[in-house]
Amino acid sequence: MNKVLFYLFVFSSISLQSFAQPQAIVQEGEIGIAIGGSHYFGDLNKSVGLNNPQLTYGVLAKKQFGPYVALRVAGHFSKLGYADSMVNPAKFPFQKTRNLDFQNKVWEVSVQGDFNFFKFIPGDPEYRFTPYITLGMGIIKHNPYTYLDGVKEKLQPLGTEGQLASGNAYSDQAYCFPLGMGIKYNIVNNVNLGFEVVYRYTNTDYLDDVSGTYAPNDVLNTTGKGDVLSKAYRLQDRSLGQVKTNGDQRGFSQQRDQYLLAQFTLTFSFSSYKCADPR
Repeated sequence: MNKVLFYLFVFSSISLQSFAQPQAIVQEGEIGIAIGGSHYFGDLNKSVGLNNPQLTYGVLAKKQFGPYVALRVAGHFSKLGYADSMVNPAKFPFQKTRNLDFQNKVWEVSVQGDFNFFKFIPGDPEYRFTPYITLGMGIIKHNPYTYLDGVKEKLQPLGTEGQLASGNAYSDQAYCFPLGMGIKYNIVNNVNLGFEVVYRYTNTDYLDDVSGTYAPNDVLNTTGKGDVLSKAYRLQDRSLGQVKTNGDQRGFSQQRDQYLLAQFTLTFSFSSYKCADPR
């Protein structure tokens, strides 16, 4: 009987202590991968159509601050590209005649805030789904290129709008400002599947190597290294019908280039345990 009373006492003490200081699951964050499509909007693509999607993929990590707010750090690689030959000539006759094209590989690192519409707690069937919005800021590195006589030519070092002569070569780095929304669903335990569409505003007009006006031909032919500038001369004007003259508009410098990422995300939540405050 004494042993029974002793064990009951120990059990009661442990139970009371557990009741006074219960353990709570704290969602710390998520890590995961993303894959989907990217699309460019700029001087060569003035429409809103998504007629030339490219590949994008990346990794992300989130620090959770409660069930509604998270801080995200992400890295992405995206391919972008477009050509004047893809536009509708009835709507954009100048672009069709201009006949420029480019491709670009963009590396991006960003920091974003994610804000859930609903409480999101992985593993809890009542709080396993939420839409969210995301916004932030990032840095990109890019280098547009095209092909001349079947050979890949990087455009930024050539200065196709006379930048080498003026000493105003554009940078291959820029800022981007992601803004978009998505949804995510906790599939099972700590595994989450999501889909998001996030627009990237940038502070560069040279994702496509097109911005201002045509440079004088003599500048591209006689300034600096002749071989480099002869390529710049050939790549500056590829028009069908020779529509350009010195100083004519080549792009629209008042509007910066942009791109969009639409991607699926697969993330894994991680959590910790801590005793709740008995007060």
